[in-house]
Amino acid sequence: MVELKTDTSIDAMYAAGQVLGRALTAVRQAADVGVSLLELDEVARGVLREAGAGSPFLGYRPSFAPTAFPAVICASVNDAIVHGIPTRYRLRDGDLVSIDGGAELDGWVGDSAISFTVGEPRPADVRLIETAERALAAGIEAAVVGNRIGDIAHAIGTVCRDGGYGIPEGFGGHGIGRRMHEDPGVPNEGRPGRGYPLRHGMALAIEPMLIASGRDGYHAAADGWTLRTDDGSRAAHVEHTVAITDSGPRILTARC
Repeated sequence: MVELKTDTSIDAMYAAGQVLGRALTAVRQAADVGVSLLELDEVARGVLREAGAGSPFLGYRPSFAPTAFPAVICASVNDAIVHGIPTRYRLRDGDLVSIDGGAELDGWVGDSAISFTVGEPRPADVRLIETAERALAAGIEAAVVGNRIGDIAHAIGTVCRDGGYGIPEGFGGHGIGRRMHEDPGVPNEGRPGRGYPLRHGMALAIEPMLIASGRDGYHAAADGWTLRTDDGSRAAHVEHTVAITDSGPRILTARC
């Protein structure tokens, strides 16, 4: 069931989103050659703690997971697409890093992700990340009253495929509110004019995931959480929580 949020609830989600935005900004600033993924998780924990916010990631255990998630961020490096568990791995020059995080404040949730490079960037990685961000922008632009979920999916998929990138099937965005994952699902590829109609008060996490090689294959790593590309190519993941309003899409996790 799709829950429509009141304007007051959307404002509360914006407050949670701003905490998360600060956490992701702090993680990005702390990420450098030699810094461990566990240290980045500690940075995010500190921002959430200071704001009196919780983490919808920490302890989360969906049906596919062998264990509860042990961190407040997902940290996915190079060929990891999403859901990477922070470890003692220390970042190296040229790494491509995707950080996905959540914040829960006063019962409302924000969900957002960023991708960036550490040290000297590879031109191919820069293009991959820029395309992911353009796909996200296209998806948000399509998130207007009167459109449908398929319009968002089509906008994202068109940018990804036109760039020559792969899209992991079965993973995409979702509704969000008092829980991190709500109806409806938001695929990263689809047909325009199809799917659930967009209405004022809907809140969606829109999150393109791109595979550099142009192939779509992926698999779950031994930890049961991390999704990796089948061919070892690099991946990027970006995300915003967005409210559908009569005056246009409102990004609730915008970062200063």
